[in-house]
Amino acid sequence: MSVQDSSNQQLVGLLYRDHRDWLFGWLRKSLNCAQRAEDLSQDTFVRLLGRADLHSPREPRALLTTIAKGLLVDQFRRSALERAYLEELAQVPEAVQPSPEEQALALEQLAEIDRLLGQLSSKARAAFFHNRLDGLGHAEIAERLGVSPSRVRQYLAQGLRQCYIALYGKPL
Repeated sequence: MSVQDSSNQQLVGLLYRDHRDWLFGWLRKSLNCAQRAEDLSQDTFVRLLGRADLHSPREPRALLTTIAKGLLVDQFRRSALERAYLEELAQVPEAVQPSPEEQALALEQLAEIDRLLGQLSSKARAAFFHNRLDGLGHAEIAERLGVSPSRVRQYLAQGLRQCYIALYGKPL
């Protein structure tokens, strides 16, 4: 363990000791569910442990709130994605539906694709969705986004790269 890792762990430990009860209370009041509040508060501190550049914050509660809100948004997005997948799956005849294990794997892959597409610029994401979901061509997308068709090709390549990474990992 490096000195930086040890320093981060000590800082997170202090933040946990000093602000964990406050964060849990804030989340419990916001979510109306003690179990979800507990999970989200723990995830917030785990996220802090993963930061390589952690320094003692001037406003620790603001930092914790920002991280918790981000995790909450991620959770809502995953739930919406899961609901949409299950609604589509309900339209498929039972005989050809994937097994529960295959469904779980598909949901994990969809969540990872969603996370990676979320890293794209808004125009790149919009171009990718217009192409893949709406079936629009490069010229139509370029007109809608106010960019050139060659830029649309670049956006689509970025989106496809993120999907590739989600399914197969980063290329070497």
